[in-house]
Amino acid sequence: MSVTLGLTRPLVVRTTLVDDPGDLFGRLPEAAPYAWIRHGEGLVAWGEAARVAVPPGPRRFDWARDRLSAMFAEALVDDDVAAPGSGPLAFGSFTFDPESPGSVLVIPRTVLVRRDGRAWLTTVGEQRLDAVTPLRDPGRIRYGDGSLTAPEWEHAVARAVRRIRSGLLEKTVLARDLTATAERPIDVRLLLARLARRYPECYTFSCAGLVGATPELLVRRTGETIESLVLAGTIPRGTDRVDDMARGAALFASEKDRYEHTCAVESVREALSPLCAELKIPEAPELLVLSNVQHLASPVTGRLAAGTSVLDVVAAMHPTAAVGGTPTEAALGVIRELEGMDRAGYAGPVGWIDARGDGEWGIALRCAQIEGRNARLFAGCGIMGDSDPGSELAEAQAKLRVMQYALEG
Repeated sequence: MSVTLGLTRPLVVRTTLVDDPGDLFGRLPEAAPYAWIRHGEGLVAWGEAARVAVPPGPRRFDWARDRLSAMFAEALVDDDVAAPGSGPLAFGSFTFDPESPGSVLVIPRTVLVRRDGRAWLTTVGEQRLDAVTPLRDPGRIRYGDGSLTAPEWEHAVARAVRRIRSGLLEKTVLARDLTATAERPIDVRLLLARLARRYPECYTFSCAGLVGATPELLVRRTGETIESLVLAGTIPRGTDRVDDMARGAALFASEKDRYEHTCAVESVREALSPLCAELKIPEAPELLVLSNVQHLASPVTGRLAAGTSVLDVVAAMHPTAAVGGTPTEAALGVIRELEGMDRAGYAGPVGWIDARGDGEWGIALRCAQIEGRNARLFAGCGIMGDSDPGSELAEAQAKLRVMQYALEG
């Protein structure tokens, strides 16, 4: 059963242009911030005008779209900006597994946006003064094993490799979790600031306690235009420039990684083709170089059929082969059997949608679920028939370091 909190009458929404706010994270109060930022631009938000618990099931994205559409249609809106991200909007986080509870949509009480040389403020209901307090360091961090120890996870990888070699499937993605406990309550704003500073090319996000910096744009919808970035195939950064270039060349030449990337691209092509009047996918990937790893990347663009919401695209694309595997159902079966955990929001869609159906959604990678002094960190690796468990563990550890840095500084 769904639950809607904070909404007893139609939303009263006001959007006005404001002066450039500068650092968006510096405007956030401490309590439950929301964020979607890349290269210093995007959205931050706080407060809750309404919160909707999305019921699990195969049609959860349709349910979420219809529920939001009804709430937005009833809203009393005064919007001086009329651009993607103005007027009423919702942040959302969906669990990876459609049968897992925990998917949520939140309409913030205050949203501050900075993009394309303009800035605007949206308020829902009466505007309140929210005090901005100094960032708080969480103190010493103590780590512990998550659902599986490192050796147990390597054993799970080996079992997955055997399933792939038997012909059951072509690829699966196995995730690892790590627990962290801080001396003091974790200030999400500090994590966001550290992530945005170190990984400006990623999408730094926060929604309902799920915080991270994902390199993977699932979809951006602006009118009828959509964009996506497919990532699959990863290698850690080198120790110096020469080693870094050699690793990038090795990744680009790797049959295993190129095939893994091809699987991911084809899953996106299959999902988007029925929704798009036009679709452009490059013939070969490019290298995306981040602070800690390098990825094979393919930017995708398309033109949607009229009336298609960004959540319709999210529904068609999730889960991509990059976070699930190929074929999807067989890969999900292996994940449920071997991971030994519920991923919750990890590798699920996270992002925002406005009343026009525009929005930006990423795949929740390089992230952690924060609750008080506790954090649960996640990382995952694409497993193919020639995957080496030790190498996959090293890749997962490299990805976990993103959130370890955010916690420790």
